[in-house]
Formats: sequence, structure tokens, C-alpha cells
Amino acid sequence: MFEHVETRPITVVKSADFPQTDLPEFVFIGRSNVGKSSLLNAVTNRKKLAYTSGAPGKTQTINFYLIDEKFYLVDVPGYGYARVSKKAREAFGEMIERYLTTRETLRCVYLLIDMRHDPLEDDVIMVDYLKQMDLNFKIVLTKADKLSNNQQASQRAKLAKGFVLASDDFIPTSATTKLNIDFLRADILSQL
Repeated sequence: MFEHVETRPITVVKSADFPQTDLPEFVFIGRSNVGKSSLLNAVTNRKKLAYTSGAPGKTQTINFYLIDEKFYLVDVPGYGYARVSKKAREAFGEMIERYLTTRETLRCVYLLIDMRHDPLEDDVIMVDYLKQMDLNFKIVLTKADKLSNNQQASQRAKLAKGFVLASDDFIPTSATTKLNIDFLRADILSQL
């Protein structure tokens, strides 16, 4: 699996253009600059599938990447800080909400959170939203390579308390060192 990755995604700027498909979808969502595109590249084992940048707010469309002609990985604009107008941020939010609430093919939401930070208000709101909507979701902690093992354990405990979840509900990852990338791939495939 993950052998044939369509390198040109279906790019959507409005919900009316969501692809008409019955293939399962797995969405990567999170704050701006949390590492969604980097993680997507790591999971697909492609260096430049999704555009990455050190500046937040680069992803401004919903991108559907067809994997092995069996399922889609979906990259959405980040929430929170972005160098775009308030009107554009609101449009992103509406499009993401429409995606989350209308896609019958959505199998799992992978909520990405930067492991280096304590729970941020936007992330807490997103976890509460996903719980309230009864969506299948998993929390993926990014940039774990930036912390020691002791720091990782401490942060997992803080995040568990902040999100009212068990500390083993988190998947620590690193796009740089490939920590738990195989685990994440296996998790996606187990839901097909």
C-alpha cells in the first residue's frame, strides 16, 4: 500500500467542488504550521507531494490525494494564525466544517497538534467539536523529535489533562525521523 500516490491532487476551493466518490477519506487537520503537509509527505513517502513552508497559512485549498486508487488522504487549510484576511479565514472555516459534516466517505480525522506546546484554545475547541459531532478522530502529535523522551512524557500528560483524554490516545510522530509513520500508515489501512 501507499505505492501509487496521485501527485496531482484534486484541489477544491469551494464545497460544491468536493469530489463525487465513494472511496474512503482520511483528513489531516490542525493549526497553521503544525506540520500537516510534512506529515502527509512522510506518510506517503514522497518529499514534495504536499507543499511545505516555514510560514503558516500556505495551504489555502482542500487537497484530495488519491492513494493506490483505494482511498484519499485529505489536506485542509490550517486553523488559527494565518497570513490571510479574516474573511478568507472564515471561508476556510466554513469549507472545513462543511467537509467534516457532509462527507459520508470520511473514515477518520487525524487532528495534528504540535507536541512542543501546551493545549491551545483553538485545539481544545477542535477536540470538543469533533467529540460533539461524534466523528472518529485521533490526535497525532507532531515534531516529537524536538523533545527528549522525558519531555514527551510530560507533554503527553499535560495534553491529556487539557483535552480530557487518556495519554495513550495520542500518536507522537516526527516527519523528520519518521517516528510512528509506519504506525500511522497501518492505522489508516486498518480502517479500509
